[in-house]
Amino acid sequence: MRLVFAGTPEVALPSLRAFLESDRHEVVAVVTRPDAPSGRGRKVERSPVAALADEHGIEVLTPAKAGDPVFQARLRELRPDLCPVVAYGALLPESALSIPTHGWVNLHFSVLPAWRGAAPVQAAVRHGDDITGATTFRIVKALDAGPVFGVLTERVRERDTAGELLARLAESGAKLLLSTVDGVEDGTLRAVEQPEEGVSYAPKVAVDDARLDFGTPAAALDRVARAVTPDPGAWAEFRGERLKLGPVLPVEEEHDLAPGEIKAERKRVLVGTATEPVALGEVQAQGKKRMPATDWARGARVEAGERIS
Repeated sequence: MRLVFAGTPEVALPSLRAFLESDRHEVVAVVTRPDAPSGRGRKVERSPVAALADEHGIEVLTPAKAGDPVFQARLRELRPDLCPVVAYGALLPESALSIPTHGWVNLHFSVLPAWRGAAPVQAAVRHGDDITGATTFRIVKALDAGPVFGVLTERVRERDTAGELLARLAESGAKLLLSTVDGVEDGTLRAVEQPEEGVSYAPKVAVDDARLDFGTPAAALDRVARAVTPDPGAWAEFRGERLKLGPVLPVEEEHDLAPGEIKAERKRVLVGTATEPVALGEVQAQGKKRMPATDWARGARVEAGERIS
């Protein structure tokens, strides 16, 4: 089939590569978000999907909005049979949804109808889900509510960060999306409406959502820290400045540390919570490089009784 692939970040690359390597389908163009500033220098860069398309000499479409008449006119000229989507990052109006013969088929990283929205993997880790997965479905106007073609499941490991879990789902999901498009082409696959029960939502994670509250139980703190790793990254405040934190590890030991109180030991740095303490992993102070918590504590000369807020 003639495909126009829509996606933006690195998580979309395994799926795009799967279609580029397929002898059944032709990727005639990609749709991605416009070039944007990135990194410390805020240099304007192509999206990962655009960069991969450039390597293969594939046309790149970067509309500011998918409702742009010029973009939609070009999409009609391309005559796509189907548009696979992975983390495109923009809403698709009905005028665009109707252009491909078989519509737009999205790879979403949850078992729908659970965790509809922008951050399903982060939500699964944050809420302590044991199982998550990926779903392919036909995009409709309502958010992630279209009929389902296929599903896979993935166990959430005890120490998974959102980044690690998403990387695994991106690889397995690419196979699911490719098999879905194969099935649509063969006429052997029919979409099934999602159940009305079990719907939950996972909105985009803001920086404020990544602030760690040491007044909560250690288990909850652990899940939040892993859910926002690597993006946007956990943080708290120390001596009035922001302190970036990697995942933390609950320590099942007897301690009398108050919530947020720091105890710097030779081989670890403990912080009190509402339950047992947590051991800090990597730490990045403002204007400094990321480093082990013990190195940070020595350099900062953390005193007894000081707290992270």
